[in-house]
Amino acid sequence: MSATSASGINFAKYRTLRGFLLLYGVMSILILSLMATLYYESMKEQMLSSHRLAMQLESESYVPRLKTWLESGHNLKTFPKDLAYTTALYGYDKDLLVGNLHQKHHNFSENIVLHEGYIHLILALSPYGLGEYYLVFETRDDELWRHQVLTNSLLFGSILFLILGIIGFSLSRMFLRPMNEAIALLDDFIKDTTHELNTPVSAILTNIEALHEQELPETVQKKLKRIEIASRTISTLYDDLTYLILNHDLAVENRELNLSDLLHERVEYFRHRIEQKKIALTTHIDPDITFWIDTTKATRVIDNLLSNAIKYNRIGGAISITLHTGVLCVEDNGIGIPTEMIDRVFERYTRADKSVGGFGIGLNIVAMIAREYDLKISIESKERGGTKICVKWE
Repeated sequence: MSATSASGINFAKYRTLRGFLLLYGVMSILILSLMATLYYESMKEQMLSSHRLAMQLESESYVPRLKTWLESGHNLKTFPKDLAYTTALYGYDKDLLVGNLHQKHHNFSENIVLHEGYIHLILALSPYGLGEYYLVFETRDDELWRHQVLTNSLLFGSILFLILGIIGFSLSRMFLRPMNEAIALLDDFIKDTTHELNTPVSAILTNIEALHEQELPETVQKKLKRIEIASRTISTLYDDLTYLILNHDLAVENRELNLSDLLHERVEYFRHRIEQKKIALTTHIDPDITFWIDTTKATRVIDNLLSNAIKYNRIGGAISITLHTGVLCVEDNGIGIPTEMIDRVFERYTRADKSVGGFGIGLNIVAMIAREYDLKISIESKERGGTKICVKWE
């Protein structure tokens, strides 16, 4: 399993996938909503057409009765009623003359309308030679068509949504394939680089230690110190890469580890790098602080916190290291982290400042180990104002 796969999908991949699925989901919902609206309007029109035909057929027998009533003197008491529909008669000014509609009719621009649960058919009587009158037939909408629309929309909508979901999943895999291939390529590169780093770095450090035992001119000692600093930097990177790639295969030996002694040891390991940048180091390390943890993993946490505090510091800056019961804090007054990046610095391959070297894996390793041992990480930072990272445990 690759280093990236072992720790899950990184932030960039999640963000890309989330953005794609959000856009695809919104588009799918809009398409389904449009289809449902068109289906609703189609069923409504079909229902109205059915009622229009029935009402028009009924009017063929009703209009002659209405004509007889109009010619007989407009006696409201004898206004003809229809057995199938409620009826009403409106004048040329569209005011109600007579009738008993459940819903008062207002819209005379359409032939048939649905309003508040009632269907109205409007017939102009002028073609029948009865003057500027309007006859309105009314019937209640049984809403069976609505139930059919709802049932079919839920059924076919669910099927279509499932199909669109399958298509979206397939598209997302195709969409993310280039990113997966790039990450796999980077993992392979890291593995190959790590394999090739170990032998030359070990040889350099061994020979440097041998040279320290000899009396050398001061100028040579300074050059030797710079070589040692560079070599230890590469060695630290090698340790990180090795842990990142092989962490699932490494034998874990948890024990009650003296963090105070380990912290002093790692500070000395980074001493030359600290002095090279003329950083003022302040330590507040309580004695005999212990924690149940694997030594290699504890070393990786401490080394990465110290390495970042040095790497992202300025010349002549300051670092403060504090170790008390239940908390380890490393604080610097370096370049800091932009506010929008704080939540992302623990994601793999993420760097707050790309002008500074590194792969962006150090704090990701810290986060991985913190999750494994239920450690709580807090980070306070301000751009160009320094960074403080604390690791807490109970």
